[in-house]
Amino acid sequence: MAWFKKKESRIEKKVKIPEGLWVKCENCKEIIYRKELENNCKVCPKCQYHFRISAKERITLITDNGSFTELDPDLRSHDPLEFKDTMSYKERLLENEKKTGLKEAAIYGDAKINGRDVVIAVLDFAFMGGSMGTVVGEKVTRAAERAISRKVPLIIVSASGGARMQEGMFSLIQMAKTSQAIGRVKEAGLLYISVLADPTFGGVTASFAMLGDIIIAEPKSLVGFAGPRVIQETIKQQLPEGFQRAEFLLEHGMVDVVVTRNELKNTIHKIINIFMPEKLINSD
Repeated sequence: MAWFKKKESRIEKKVKIPEGLWVKCENCKEIIYRKELENNCKVCPKCQYHFRISAKERITLITDNGSFTELDPDLRSHDPLEFKDTMSYKERLLENEKKTGLKEAAIYGDAKINGRDVVIAVLDFAFMGGSMGTVVGEKVTRAAERAISRKVPLIIVSASGGARMQEGMFSLIQMAKTSQAIGRVKEAGLLYISVLADPTFGGVTASFAMLGDIIIAEPKSLVGFAGPRVIQETIKQQLPEGFQRAEFLLEHGMVDVVVTRNELKNTIHKIINIFMPEKLINSD
């Protein structure tokens, strides 16, 4: 009989998991399989938190497959003020272009939604916080003019931090410019649907984003002019729970409906059919 027994060696094999397969939800902190998240329109299957998505992803989600034709894709911002903070404005624009693959924070063009012709413009928060400079203002204006010329509904999806400080007054002027363009859409008797994604703030909220005939918001989207912290410090009062979230705005009459992302396309289509029936358009 041996005095000592040799322990069996256990060799643990470490399984290397490829990076990027899993995503942590920013709301419930659950770990989600990336493919499952993408198949669910980038909505958390655990808590229904809506992750931010790009303008191109948004267009793919809302419009019919292959129906979108981008207009004026080469419009770029200039540097009228020769602005510089930690880097020059020109460098910042190039940096964001490389990061997002976009030339600006807005995309617009012709498309179809369940067979209905529309003009759609979408802001991308990843490009300088979706801020509105002269080019974003110009694209929104051209989208409105395009809808008028084609006599089709206008859809704008906003996700923005507001006016672009690097363009100063040139940026602020876009608030009036885009609002006037939306006014012309309404004068033409056409439908304008505004979709508010997280976040929508500042000059965008104070102009075209809140001028929709129908205003739709995604669940829990943060929407306002100034941020909650700034407001609380200004009025020296505790803000109510859920302040500036989509559900709070719905309760207080600031938006018409809160719609989950996977229902957004069909909801827009139903609204178009109610307010601009095809029979009425054909009779004109």
